[in-house]
Amino acid sequence: MLTRVTEVLAVANQKGGVAKTTTVHSLGVALAELGRRTLVVDLDPQACLTFSLGFDPDRLDQSLHDVFVRRTKVADVCLPVPDIDGLTLLPATIDLAGAEVHLLTRTGREHVLARALEPVLDQYDMVLIDCPPSLGVLTINGLTAAGSVLIPLQCEALSNRGVGQLLDTIEDVRAFAHADLAIRGVIATMYDERTRHGRAVLDEVETRYGLTVLQPPVRKSVRFAEAPAAGKSILQHAPSSPGAEAYRSLARQLVS
Repeated sequence: MLTRVTEVLAVANQKGGVAKTTTVHSLGVALAELGRRTLVVDLDPQACLTFSLGFDPDRLDQSLHDVFVRRTKVADVCLPVPDIDGLTLLPATIDLAGAEVHLLTRTGREHVLARALEPVLDQYDMVLIDCPPSLGVLTINGLTAAGSVLIPLQCEALSNRGVGQLLDTIEDVRAFAHADLAIRGVIATMYDERTRHGRAVLDEVETRYGLTVLQPPVRKSVRFAEAPAAGKSILQHAPSSPGAEAYRSLARQLVS
């Protein structure tokens, strides 16, 4: 009998506004639809993932911050996501910004998240970590806890430049904390196939960095902006939209 191993994916790009949180939210719902028990981890003090999943970060009694400062365990903080069987959230609050300072004083600070998650991994098939838009100690924790990295890439030059910086950080993590960290691929977000620039950015990512661009790209849509206000993903808000179908296709690739 084969034992299923929990896959832990960090979704990272230090440039803000590239749809990291949308990607974690949408893939989490899509994986749950496929019957995969999925934990999504909000590692960003802005707590956008927590809000998007229908929780008010200002009203939560506990969050990942409390885990980092050793007040509680992951299992006691996790919240089942309403109306989505199989999806669970490890939430964030603004207090997580203070946890970053606390982590800097800890021995083995790069491994704090990995060690905190270890007791609950057997409860999930997939863990998705929403990393903050920075290359600080929180993102390093996310990368160290993960088996591989997904890189959301907005198809523009500045986002492309950020990929190079992220790859340097991944190399540092491999050298000092997690030698087996892999890159699962790039997800093209907010893609507009009508522009040459978008296509050129994707081509450069493949040729310059040797990264796999996962298909299909996720095209621009106003539906993505509408969904979080309702505490829903695009798969619930506009289930037959091209964006929802793109994330379903990407989720199937992750579990294949």
